[in-house]
Amino acid sequence: MRLGRIDVPLPDMPRLGLAAFRNRIVFHLVFIALALATLALAVALLNEERQRNAQRYQQTFAKSLAGVVAQLRHPSGQLALMNPELPQVEPGWVAPLVLPFAAIDFDDATKARRAVEMAGCALPYPDGASLCAAVGSNAYAGGFVYLVASLDAPPLVSRARGATDLADAHRARISLRQGGVEQHWLAPVEALDAYRGQLPGFAVDAADTATLPRKARPQRDFRGWVWREGPCLAGGKPCARRTTISIRLPVEAFREALFRPGGPQWPPSDLARTGLRLALLGPGGTTLFDSASASVEAPLTLPRLAATLAPGETLQIKRGANVVALLQAAEEAGAPPSPWLTALIQHLPAPATPRQLSAQDSVKTPAGRFDITLTGDLQGLDRSLSASAARLAWPVGAMLASIALAWLIIEVGLIRRVAVLTKRAAALSHQLQAPERFELGMLDVADLRGRDELGILAGSLADLLQHARDSLRREQLRAEREHDQWHAVGHEIMSPLQSLMLLHAADADPSRRYVQRMQQAVKVLYGQASPSEALAAATLSVGRLDLDAFLRQVAENAAYAGIADVTYTPAAEPVWVQADEYPLEDAITHVLSNADRYRVAGTPITLLLEVAGELATIAIHNQGPQIADEQLAHIFDYGVSDAEPHDSQRRGQGLFVAKTYLAKMGGSIAARHVADGVVFEIALRRG
Repeated sequence: MRLGRIDVPLPDMPRLGLAAFRNRIVFHLVFIALALATLALAVALLNEERQRNAQRYQQTFAKSLAGVVAQLRHPSGQLALMNPELPQVEPGWVAPLVLPFAAIDFDDATKARRAVEMAGCALPYPDGASLCAAVGSNAYAGGFVYLVASLDAPPLVSRARGATDLADAHRARISLRQGGVEQHWLAPVEALDAYRGQLPGFAVDAADTATLPRKARPQRDFRGWVWREGPCLAGGKPCARRTTISIRLPVEAFREALFRPGGPQWPPSDLARTGLRLALLGPGGTTLFDSASASVEAPLTLPRLAATLAPGETLQIKRGANVVALLQAAEEAGAPPSPWLTALIQHLPAPATPRQLSAQDSVKTPAGRFDITLTGDLQGLDRSLSASAARLAWPVGAMLASIALAWLIIEVGLIRRVAVLTKRAAALSHQLQAPERFELGMLDVADLRGRDELGILAGSLADLLQHARDSLRREQLRAEREHDQWHAVGHEIMSPLQSLMLLHAADADPSRRYVQRMQQAVKVLYGQASPSEALAAATLSVGRLDLDAFLRQVAENAAYAGIADVTYTPAAEPVWVQADEYPLEDAITHVLSNADRYRVAGTPITLLLEVAGELATIAIHNQGPQIADEQLAHIFDYGVSDAEPHDSQRRGQGLFVAKTYLAKMGGSIAARHVADGVVFEIALRRG
């Protein structure tokens, strides 16, 4: 015979003490402490770096301003200060700059080149050529524009004296655009010797590139020189040498600006919109140099100083009350600062240095005094540190991820499985400690089995419990078969014994005593079954019942059950309820028997039917002693009776049977005291 598996659900989990979770709590706290220590270490290093950056920045802040001022005091820096406005000329034209010198000594090649190099006004061109277009800083030096060009050129062909056709000679063509009006000059080369020549300037039309007007005379204030110096640049012929061209170009509009009412205005207001163009033309229409031939990089300007500033720094340049330039440091290239890291850094303990630093200095130029103010903000350092820390966040994140992964592997792979096994074992132990239970629950470890130590332990416990359950099931089946055998024997014996009682009905019959003893013995054997189990297994057929007619019948037949003087007052109309007739009669009979036993002799037992809402209530009243208060709540429990132990007819199960039957019909029963006795109330749902 194969035994079935008993799946008894586990009861509620018992409440475990703190000791049951101590190791798990310690394990979690260790990992939390490890993660917090990693974060604390990263934050501490970040704060230390912030403090160090702030101290280092405070120490170098004054040096930063000194470096900027030194750069501005150099002639190239003064050139930037004196030309803060960007040129507004069209591409191909060069705007003249205001020099930090009163004028250029254009008659001396060495001095002209040195002035250009110091001022840094030369615009670089391909093949090493350069051009500086500038005006002097002194208004009284005259309204001239200086053009100094340097390039590699072959021997220059000189113009024949008095010739107007310049097609076979080298010549410089200069164009000036101012206020929408253009002026043009041709300056042919007139060699003085093999290394030096002069450039007389002739005013021409725009179309003239190789021909001078008849009877043209050179402009008086136009001066130009050309010098060829150094060794030959290439081994072949003709011999190319480094050539310098220096021109002083008179501008009538600039001269007029010097004599306007209110004093000279210098530099002219339209200087940034004045365009110049220089080209060196050769025989046969060749071009050795053209300032419009390629885009060039402008000399040092104030916006370029922003590249020398540290993050968070602002450079203000003022000339008197006017702000010449306001420069701010650009953000560092590379990874942008992280917003959340920046917020974290700003919430760290503030460094000992001030949040904002400021330093001032001044630069004197021919155009006047410029006040330089450098302002530093540590927030710029915070953003820079945030960008650097963002790259270090990955190692910290990897460490935290490793800690989390280790915690997850141990938690899910071991600790959680141990906790599950502990809870299930505790629930099973709690079940076994209940005295009213005799089944063994199932320790479900299907999800915990495995080849590791915990899986083997869980499987062994489950197998051991299953073996104990199988043994218990076999014992239960044996007891059930034995119980059925006793019932069968009792049933088979009771029938002939009942017949014998009829044959020996007389009290004087000596056999009657032995038959009664045999009946008592069979009742003892038959009574081995539990009444609660038998009642729980009983099935009732609940239907509609006229309770008024039913109670009339019960009152009329009560005398046949040995209960005399039961009265009932009929209702005016039928009262339909949901009930099973025979179990209900059995329940009421048990209550009547109990009332008959305790009523005062000669007093009736009254039945009263009351209807209220969805319930119909039967009140059974008897006059007699009241039930003790401490026993009133337990009289419907099985085995509760005030009968003597030798009274085998009263075993305390009548009221228990009544309560059980009524519960199966959806009704209820209760007892209460009245002035002259006890009232039992049976409530049924109306149909």
